Amino acid sequence: MQTRQSNALRAPQESLRDAKTAVSNAEPDGEPFDDVHDMHEDGAPRARSRYAGESSSAPVSAMSSTTRDAAQAREDALNGAKADAPESLEPLGPDDPLAPLPFNPYKGNRGITRAWHAMKNSFAGFRVAIREESAFRQELTLAAILLPCGVLVPVEPVSRVLLLGSVFLVLIVELLNSSVEAAIDRISLERHELSRRAKDLGSAAVMVALFICVMTWGLLVGPLVVHWVGGWVRAMQ
Repeated sequence: MQTRQSNALRAPQESLRDAKTAVSNAEPDGEPFDDVHDMHEDGAPRARSRYAGESSSAPVSAMSSTTRDAAQAREDALNGAKADAPESLEPLGPDDPLAPLPFNPYKGNRGITRAWHAMKNSFAGFRVAIREESAFRQELTLAAILLPCGVLVPVEPVSRVLLLGSVFLVLIVELLNSSVEAAIDRISLERHELSRRAKDLGSAAVMVALFICVMTWGLLVGPLVVHWVGGWVRAMQ
């Protein structure tokens, strides 16, 4: 039984080896050339050899079927070997979007430790903004005046939230604008059109936030101020 199984497994291998041998014997040495058909002298198609400088005068129909079968067997064997071979996995480059991000030691904290470090970094950001950014100092002074007024002014709760939120919005946008400017200066202090555009866009965002703050306070607190001033003028008369 074992002899039969070994013979059955050996037969395909021997046939494939014989096919390769037959093809190698059928193909003479020379420079490879594609199979093209030329015209025979009597008008019948003539098969040119796969090698340059040699052409067969035999018609295509007279070609050996053994040679064709051997070539087909070798091609099938090569295709099967390519299909069974594992694909080579090339390492992903740093610019590949699927590449893993590099390890960041500042992102390893979790839970309360992460919240504690985040709070310390936030206070450090406030200190840097107060020390380095004059615009933030001016807006912080304005907020120190408007926030108590927003708490004490007699308006509805929703209006009070709008008053206080508009002031905080100015501070938030100013901090973001300062961070963008710091990032651009970190890249280069050279005068560049894109750098100027980025800083101008940040300044435009701050201006929009200031406009929202002024509009909110003017619409909600303006009528109260007009009413107080009118009452004071009538009292003086």
